[in-house]
Amino acid sequence: MASDALVLSDVDAFYGDSHVLHRVSLRLGEGRLLGLLGRNGAGKSTSMSVTVGLLPPRAGAVTVYGEVVTGRAPEAIAARGVALVPQGRRIFKSLTVRENLAVAGRKPRGGAAVRWTVDTVSTLFPRIGERHRQIAGSLSGGEQQMLAIGRALMSNPRVLLMDEPSEGLAPQIVAEVMATIRRLKEQGLSIVLVEQNARLVLDVADDIVILNSGRVVVQGPVGDFTRGDVDLRQHLGIY
Repeated sequence: MASDALVLSDVDAFYGDSHVLHRVSLRLGEGRLLGLLGRNGAGKSTSMSVTVGLLPPRAGAVTVYGEVVTGRAPEAIAARGVALVPQGRRIFKSLTVRENLAVAGRKPRGGAAVRWTVDTVSTLFPRIGERHRQIAGSLSGGEQQMLAIGRALMSNPRVLLMDEPSEGLAPQIVAEVMATIRRLKEQGLSIVLVEQNARLVLDVADDIVILNSGRVVVQGPVGDFTRGDVDLRQHLGIY
């Protein structure tokens, strides 16, 4: 049985006095893709912020491959093999494409199936490879998203968190990004995919967690959702 790559256990989190996560628990199996769904404000991005150490939880624990990382600094959690592709891309717009990739470079931990370098990222995203000397801020939105994914991969993560990677992209580019996510999953990378677009997630995920108002309201294998055992309209609105 595969081990857990990432576990959140009964996590409570606050922004000031506002209680935004209420005993959130989820598990990401090694080599699996967990889809994290929910409406705007459901707590999806906050869960990712807690995972990478940007928002310390008030209660609960975050565990990466059996090691508790709760309360550690973001750089310490990154060193344990967790990488985030943030919502809105947040690339370094004044740097070149190559500089964006190089700044995130980290040696892989353990026996990674793929060692990510500038060259392997450029093979995954040929458009990025053609633009190494270009200032990142001049790239199209789709190219910036590819660069954000490539920058995260440069840290050679064991766990990849992707926060709304389809946001603001044309349908053709969304299809390319999702094909890339599928390839990364096939290579054995453990992935949490945060999305509002349920159709995209159901097509690629192994397991699903739905948040509502900072609480886990339903979770299970993707088959429960594709067979209609779970009413997505009830939890996500129009689908």
